Amino acid sequence: MPLSGVTVVSLAINLPGPLAVARLVSLGAAVTTVEPLAGDPLRAAAPDWYDELHRDVAVVTLDLKVASDRARFEELVSRADVLLTAMRPAAAARLGLPSLAERHRLAFVEIVGHDDDRPGHDLTFQAEAGLLTSGSPPLVPVADLLGAERAVTAVFAALRLRDAGLPSHQRVVLAEAAHDAAAAVRHGLTGPGMPLGGGLDEYGIYATVDGHVAVAAIEPHFADRLASLVGGTRDELTARLARDTTAAWERFGREHDLPIVAVCSVSDLTEHEHQLKGEQG
Repeated sequence: MPLSGVTVVSLAINLPGPLAVARLVSLGAAVTTVEPLAGDPLRAAAPDWYDELHRDVAVVTLDLKVASDRARFEELVSRADVLLTAMRPAAAARLGLPSLAERHRLAFVEIVGHDDDRPGHDLTFQAEAGLLTSGSPPLVPVADLLGAERAVTAVFAALRLRDAGLPSHQRVVLAEAAHDAAAAVRHGLTGPGMPLGGGLDEYGIYATVDGHVAVAAIEPHFADRLASLVGGTRDELTARLARDTTAAWERFGREHDLPIVAVCSVSDLTEHEHQLKGEQG
């Protein structure tokens, strides 16, 4: 495993931190997460997901403002290679984390909302980036997910820099991750009427007898095959796809090597996961 032998101490709670930690564990790292006395809010909000992300993570509860707990934390850090945090820069400074990381020659990776101390979470980062298109909250926490992946990359970069004897402090800014995600909209790729936002007949959502399918025949060879077998215009596709069931069109896609899949709801996926767990249990 690429991170076999690497020890990580994480203070990163909520969502980006646990997501990053789970990925680091999957790559071979040994991770201890230090949670405050109140615990990680993710556990209360999504207990199943919390358990999934912490499956192979050692979790300890410490109050870093209490001398004995602080000593325990510094003992953990003294044996670590990486320190991962997810708090505002001023809070990390008050806890002396930058100097602690430097003293122990740690690869230090911070997940922050902004480079300054402005407060924020995924919802505000997406709002600032122009990713919210209605009055409803987003279905996917894009900034948190991208931030977690960037944090994993930052860990690799920090370890390389540390091994080279160079300053290894890395900072992942969630607001920047949301801004980068919005590039698809800014550059006219997605959004209403854009190529991947309904502007291409061969790339869209179509109704079937009992639901909807997503058709993504964007490459020329897919588009040509779709046109010859089903239809090449939106009107043709709409009329033809509406004649059969979603399952039938998924089978058709597999048989003819076309990207046609059912549009699933979150409740459908959750029910499927529960069925799989029941069968495994």
